[in-house]
Amino acid sequence: MPNSSRSTSDRPVIERLWSGWRSAYVAGEATDARTAFDSGDHAASVFTQLLQSGLTDDETHIVHRGAHCFSIMNAFPYTNGHLLVLPYREVADLLDLDADETAELWAMVTTAVAVVRRAFSPDGVNVGVNLGRASGGSVPTHVHVHVVPRWTGDTNFMASVANTTSIPESLDVSAGKVRAAWAVVQSPS
Repeated sequence: MPNSSRSTSDRPVIERLWSGWRSAYVAGEATDARTAFDSGDHAASVFTQLLQSGLTDDETHIVHRGAHCFSIMNAFPYTNGHLLVLPYREVADLLDLDADETAELWAMVTTAVAVVRRAFSPDGVNVGVNLGRASGGSVPTHVHVHVVPRWTGDTNFMASVANTTSIPESLDVSAGKVRAAWAVVQSPS
């Protein structure tokens, strides 16, 4: 009897997991995380709201500020240490950034990768950008770059059978590690 994960040509068969619930999200009918982050085309993004809130960087989990961009802990992280790097100015696309924002954004992403490596010692790092609602971005009006530490084997059965990931560290603890590492990375001895 052939192995169910192999085709007759000995190539892996693509397994499919039905996720019909996604169609409501894509169509804009879902009242899930999208509602919390996107209250309409004319509302300020959650990032702009945080910047204008008057709360401290500790309260908002902002871990670094530059002249044009800042870095913040992802409130819904994929793993410990999941950072976002974004411009202060709310724009929807990389093409909408000016030259100074573009330069600082990518320099800060590079530094964020070094910071994540120092603070969490991951086996790898994912860097990614979701542009537009169809890309899966939860905040499509404010471009942001994800910097996600990854470890060999960090996708476990919880993600595949329970649509759940286990994040064993609070955002406050992760933010403290990131701030300490950022200080070291930015001012090498």
